[in-house]
Amino acid sequence: MINASVAIQVLPAVEGEEILHVVDKVIEYLKSTGLNVFVGPFETTIEGDFEQLMDIVKRCQLICIEEGAPSVMSYVKISYKPGGGIWTIDEKVTKHHQ
Repeated sequence: MINASVAIQVLPAVEGEEILHVVDKVIEYLKSTGLNVFVGPFETTIEGDFEQLMDIVKRCQLICIEEGAPSVMSYVKISYKPGGGIWTIDEKVTKHHQ
């Protein structure tokens, strides 16, 4: 059930263009979840079950560390409605991308 949407921006503490490599690994992971993912210029949004999304957010931090970042700061926005019925990514952005 889609009862949550999460927007995450990871900022691994690495130098120069290495940040792109680390962020790309996080995005690769998000896409591998099979959930609906929307990559934007500053953050990536993913929607699904709240508990699953919280585990995914945690994993994003660990990926940054595994890829060589000594630390990571993340900005996370969460939309959660336990009974379901949140506005989907498509409902929010499709009209702007036609």
